[in-house]
Amino acid sequence: MKTMKWLVRREVWEHKGMLAWAPLAVAALMLVFVLVAAIKGHGATLQFNDVQIEPDMTVQLGARQQQAMTDTIATVFPVGAIPLYATLGFIVFFYSLGALYDERRDRSILFWKSLPVSDTATVLSKALLALVGIPLFIVAVELATSLVMLAIMLVLLATKGVYLFGPVLTHPQFWLGPLKVLSLLPVYALWALPAVGWLLLVSAWARSKPFLWAVGVPLLTMALLAWAEKGLRLGIDSGWLVQKFIGRLLISVAPGTWLMADNVIHRARDLDIAANVRGPVAASDLIFQSSWAAVATPETIIGALAGIGMIAAAIWLRRRREET
Repeated sequence: MKTMKWLVRREVWEHKGMLAWAPLAVAALMLVFVLVAAIKGHGATLQFNDVQIEPDMTVQLGARQQQAMTDTIATVFPVGAIPLYATLGFIVFFYSLGALYDERRDRSILFWKSLPVSDTATVLSKALLALVGIPLFIVAVELATSLVMLAIMLVLLATKGVYLFGPVLTHPQFWLGPLKVLSLLPVYALWALPAVGWLLLVSAWARSKPFLWAVGVPLLTMALLAWAEKGLRLGIDSGWLVQKFIGRLLISVAPGTWLMADNVIHRARDLDIAANVRGPVAASDLIFQSSWAAVATPETIIGALAGIGMIAAAIWLRRRREET
């Protein structure tokens, strides 16, 4: 465990720009945009359920309207900085793709192989950082950014006569929301495992242009499947194969894509109904339940096993390749 801890730290030190400064820069830009919008009054027209607050307008809310607005704000706040979750997918993708290729390209692998550290431990540390470390850090940054954005919104509402600091801070979803987001990290790790395994495998195998191999091979396979289905009329369901196999190799690093799994996607379609009929809290609970339901699907289990197999293949390749 001590060796693994230092291997993970080494990865963070070597990729600090991508892993730390990039999400922090995105968070800072988001806060700048929100502050500029709040100060200049752009976007000051606020819409919550049936309540619309125009610029330079002071309003008084009834108990029911205030409760509805409080429910919405407290429930949505943990995902207020949602662009950071999109950033997570890009960072995990490009980190995994270069994790084993870059050390062969700059020949630093010769130094690391001279140390008493196994190839298995090295590759597993990279997979651990991609599946757990990076998501955990970005979720922490996202929650902190969302909290600042929430404070700005509450101050803006207060200037219009709507004081929600107390109701929001005492709302159960204000405290449960971040815990729900953090609890989905295992779901992300299992769902993203085949994509991370594929990218590490390509990173260990490719002697040049790993991006072309990682993306080009699945895209070429998609084109061949479409040609076989449409041109040769072989009866191949290319759409199903693309979604269940090829798509998993490329897009499963994006958070939330597990809602497209079989036996789960129909729940996601009920989100609008849940939000409109039962409120935002019910919609949030439905997302949480559907996400964990995706773990038990064959698609997730088989994908995780395939990801483990590809990581094992990446370990095998690293033992035999020292430079590009």
